[in-house]
Amino acid sequence: MIEIKNITKTFSQGNENTFQALQGVSFAINDGEFVAIMGPSGSGKSTLMHILGALDSPTLGSYFLDGKDVSKLTDDELADIRKNKIGFVFQSFNLLSRSTVLRNVMLPLVYAGIDRDERKLRAEKALISAGLEETHFKHLSNQLSGGQIQRVAIARALVNNPTLILADEPTGNLDTKTGEIVLGTFQKLNKELGRTIILITHERDVAEHAERIITIRDGLIVEDSKIHERRIITSIQENKTIQTHP
Repeated sequence: MIEIKNITKTFSQGNENTFQALQGVSFAINDGEFVAIMGPSGSGKSTLMHILGALDSPTLGSYFLDGKDVSKLTDDELADIRKNKIGFVFQSFNLLSRSTVLRNVMLPLVYAGIDRDERKLRAEKALISAGLEETHFKHLSNQLSGGQIQRVAIARALVNNPTLILADEPTGNLDTKTGEIVLGTFQKLNKELGRTIILITHERDVAEHAERIITIRDGLIVEDSKIHERRIITSIQENKTIQTHP
């Protein structure tokens, strides 16, 4: 589904100085994977997120999404990719506070030219998939809790049936308990509906809700491992420690 090949991103800082945010990054993500991209501030993960979301283009290298080289598309073609293939979930929610939950989720379908009855049907289906109770569909978004608002944002990301859901620090504005509920929603969408999800985070405990973690530091991938493989290795190391120190 996704293939990143030797992606480099260089920013000009004036006076002929440059900063290389990404330094030859390469990886592939299959359909139906739940992947966390983790790294500290300044690691390059935000730059990588913008490229994956077709919000920016690499300086060098290629980005293939569903077999199409996104890195070579025009601005209009990138806009079509964002509209039709990628669903975004942000830390700040980005909902219209004085519109109902249903209207917020229907909005992307208005831009897509979908008729009203179909918009309503698809929005309701997306909200149910995101785990929001039907009794809240007519509430204004500013009448909901943080977790409920983020579920509305997830539903909005789902409504165009995107190939990829890209979640940027989706629990950053939530308390721990509410964050766990939202992360559980992503796990359910991945396991039960087969959605491909990329989660951007700087927190290890958040990243470990995914099946695979790609760790980036100083513009380079320093680790790429599946969660179950890491747990097996840890278990072996703990057993060895127990045997060595009875």
